[in-house]
Amino acid sequence: MAKKNFPLPNVYRLLEPGPVVLVTTAHKGKANIITMSWLTMMEFVPPLVGCVISGRNYSFEALTRNGECVLNIPTVELAKQVVKVGNCTGSKLDKFNKFKLTPSPASKVAPPLIAECFANLECKVVDRRMVNKYNFFVLEVVKAWIDPARKEPRTLHHQGKGVFVVDGDRIKLPSRMA
Repeated sequence: MAKKNFPLPNVYRLLEPGPVVLVTTAHKGKANIITMSWLTMMEFVPPLVGCVISGRNYSFEALTRNGECVLNIPTVELAKQVVKVGNCTGSKLDKFNKFKLTPSPASKVAPPLIAECFANLECKVVDRRMVNKYNFFVLEVVKAWIDPARKEPRTLHHQGKGVFVVDGDRIKLPSRMA
């Protein structure tokens, strides 16, 4: 099989692990939501997550100033809302009202949880060394919530240009890490 050149600006479409998350931030008493898929686990205990939020994004200032956010993990049932949230700015719009999402109080950070999401991770920025150069934040998850009623939630994974993969079949293989 002959391989062909792949455009470098599209490499992220091959590596993007997902899941897509809805990030809530709060600044000057106003909560906002952004859609994000650029995140990676960095450590397990304490749980550290690395994420990129563009400096052009309205939530960038809130996260930079307040150092807190919530990573809300939606399921496929929220797919249309996830895309719509990502296609507009919160600078002029209350995304909670516009997209019928319910803010719920967090216990350790100021930004709210999104009640409709199956899991919510309250986070604090613990390392800002790469923010100025790469817009890369290191977050520590300080509280995690999950809806026990959802036994096998199907999450979204962004592949770019409006294309998503939805979690599907699961397999279990022998592992010494289990």
